[in-house]
Amino acid sequence: MTENQAKVKFYQNKFEVIKNGDHVVCAVSGKNIPLNELFYWNVDLQEAYFSPKEVKIRYQQINKEG
Repeated sequence: MTENQAKVKFYQNKFEVIKNGDHVVCAVSGKNIPLNELFYWNVDLQEAYFSPKEVKIRYQQINKEG
C-alpha cells in the first residue's frame, strides 16, 4: 500500500494534500491511515496518528521526565 502514500501538511483544524495518495502512515505504530479516516495529528511535529492511543504514546515520549 505504500505506493499510494500521500504527503500532507498539517494545520490546526485541517490538512492539505501535497502529494496525492490514499493514505498516510502513523508516526508511532506504522499503520496505514486512509485519508478519509485521518483525525489525529500533531501540527508542530507534522506527524499523523492512527488513534488516540498513539497520540498518548507520542505525548508521553515527548514529555517524559529526564
